[in-house]
Amino acid sequence: MNLFRSEEHVYHWSGFKAETKQGIVHLSEMVQLFSNKFFKRRLDPDYVSRMKDYERELFRMLTEIGKTRAFWSP
Repeated sequence: MNLFRSEEHVYHWSGFKAETKQGIVHLSEMVQLFSNKFFKRRLDPDYVSRMKDYERELFRMLTEIGKTRAFWSP
């Protein structure tokens, strides 16, 4: 994980590869993703049995924030 001050800094970074552009995630999107049950419910006793539901919700959220390309596929 690399943290940058802005998306523009990512583009100027010497290690930036254009094909990974879809992997750029803004802080607000990270907060939204990590507030998902997939992450929040990991210590619940029924987590494994409900994981498919949580996973569907996570992928729906990824679609909502525009992370739909192969980079985000499981």
